[in-house]
Amino acid sequence: MGQRLRRRRSRAVLAVLTAGVLGVTGCDVVGGDSPAPSGTKAQKAKPSPKPTPVWDRSPASVAAVGDSITRGFDACTVLADCPEVSWATGTSPEVDSLAVRLLGSSRAASHAWNYAATGARMADLPGQMARAATRKPELVAVMAGANDACRESVAAMTPTAEFRSDFEDAMATLRRAVPKAQLFVASVPNLKRLWSEGRTNPLGKQVWKLGICPSMLQDADALDAAATERRETVQNRVEEYNAVLREVCAKDQRCRFDDGAVYEYRFGTEQLSHWDWFHPSKNGQARLAEIAYKTVTA
Repeated sequence: MGQRLRRRRSRAVLAVLTAGVLGVTGCDVVGGDSPAPSGTKAQKAKPSPKPTPVWDRSPASVAAVGDSITRGFDACTVLADCPEVSWATGTSPEVDSLAVRLLGSSRAASHAWNYAATGARMADLPGQMARAATRKPELVAVMAGANDACRESVAAMTPTAEFRSDFEDAMATLRRAVPKAQLFVASVPNLKRLWSEGRTNPLGKQVWKLGICPSMLQDADALDAAATERRETVQNRVEEYNAVLREVCAKDQRCRFDDGAVYEYRFGTEQLSHWDWFHPSKNGQARLAEIAYKTVTA
């Protein structure tokens, strides 16, 4: 009996020791106080670095291309450019331009450049873009297309396919020179709404007769079928242009379209030039700057 009891006790002690060893081994497997994993396991354990965002919401320089709107035409005096109130690069505190909002007023004075030209069409944009590219800007602000629809007649409007080709050419011109430059692209304004607002002012209609956007603004008070069809044709072309801007911009990861915000903005009499009741006033330029800034920093 004594020997059997001793053997049973020995087996029990052995079982306890074995369980203890296995228990310690198990803790090593799952971590516990064991050394950190190495090799492939260590690579899996490390968190992967966050990818660098492609879009920079704080560019250090701004160049602008486009037409009379970006030149501040008729915002200060009649039939004259006023680039200091440009929505894109102006320095006027009344407007608080995109460049000022992004760079600050002192830096905007030396790191913002305006290559837009009154009367410019999309065909002029590649040349403007080439000049802007010499500055190596981090952001290029684009607003063009209104003059492609604002022609002496409906027949003279830029065909949509040609408009697309010119815009793609402008984009390619910038990309070849400054591959990482960002673009903000504004939609073409709603020309029919500008006609609707401005036609209530007799002085504005007299200025329109000097040749401002004849395809939309001529015979401003005419509401017959022919005049209505003419204005609708112009409006449809503007919408086609905006579709092109959206589609081409979407193919470039460093391009942001305003998603039709300028087109949808309801310019009132306070936002229109009191010289021609068609181009943006200083207040209108400020509203355009707001739209651009929201898009760039979103």
